[in-house]
Amino acid sequence: MNSEESCWNDWVWQLRHAIRSINVLKTTMSLSDTEEEGLRVLSEKAGLPLQITPHFLSLMDLTNPHDPLRLQVIPRAAEFEPSQIERRDPLGEEDHEVVPHLVHRYPDRVLLLVTDRCASYCRFCTRKRWVGQGPTPKLEHLEKALAYIRERPEIKEVIISGGDPLLLNDERLEALLSSIRAISSIEIIRFDTRILTFAPMRITNELVSILKRHQPVYIISHFNHPQEIAAATEKAIAKLVDNGIMVLNQSVLLKNINDRAVILATLFRKLTYLRARPYYLHQCDVAFGTKMFRVPLEKSLAIMKELQGNVSGLNIPRFIVDIPGGFGKVSLVPDPIVARNEKFISLQGFDGEVAEYPLD
Repeated sequence: MNSEESCWNDWVWQLRHAIRSINVLKTTMSLSDTEEEGLRVLSEKAGLPLQITPHFLSLMDLTNPHDPLRLQVIPRAAEFEPSQIERRDPLGEEDHEVVPHLVHRYPDRVLLLVTDRCASYCRFCTRKRWVGQGPTPKLEHLEKALAYIRERPEIKEVIISGGDPLLLNDERLEALLSSIRAISSIEIIRFDTRILTFAPMRITNELVSILKRHQPVYIISHFNHPQEIAAATEKAIAKLVDNGIMVLNQSVLLKNINDRAVILATLFRKLTYLRARPYYLHQCDVAFGTKMFRVPLEKSLAIMKELQGNVSGLNIPRFIVDIPGGFGKVSLVPDPIVARNEKFISLQGFDGEVAEYPLD
């Protein structure tokens, strides 16, 4: 491996050389008018920053303003249009924050936010009120969070998120995992991360060794489009799975990016082949500036209906809506019941055929 390849495959190098300014971005591509305006507004106000790793940039078609990866990370004018239905904190996380950076919405699990930083920033981010802007969690916050968890044995699972928790260095991750594993009631540790998309070279042998020492550990990846899965990503997923670390994937349904069954089927089949199980497909949350990403709910259900029966059940995630206000996730499925009477319901299969099924 020459020195240039060595630098490219260093995840810290990827972060240091990420694009963070409009001037640098312009040296890589011609921006559309709506991108120019979005970047201008962003430069004038605080908010979710621009940041794109060289790896993710290399996966884009830089000549296409409608490239599905480009649309996810470059702001556009519509992001800053006011909306009456969108929310600063769509999932009510601040209302369920029991100590700084620890969210307790569900009885048996907690969400621990360990950093506000990501390798790149998604314009549809649920936490765009905070991510990339601070305040960054401190050691004292972690100690309070651990004390809260320790005092509540009903908590069985810790979901580590942010920002992207795998941006923490190996030493901090080792200390964090050791502290959580010292709590006897904790069974499962989960990392929510998009590092496999933005900088898959972060999955080093050293990191895998740390994760193995604290099993069971689950990696919840985030891929939205098959174009995001590069050779380096495939290698990183294999390294995790071959070492007994399960990878589950969550995607977000995004308008003009992946809102066609054929795109999702390709993505889900690829992930299953790589042994990264499709887990959730999220309806886009109602965070500020996300209207241009949200697929109408009826269309979302129609896409799920098209997938069912035409794609193996191994490849189909649960379709999830996270209820605004922090009331939890609900799974929606297309309704197959087309008629009913006192004895039977009529069910429509994936190919449109209808048959009766007895009620008792």
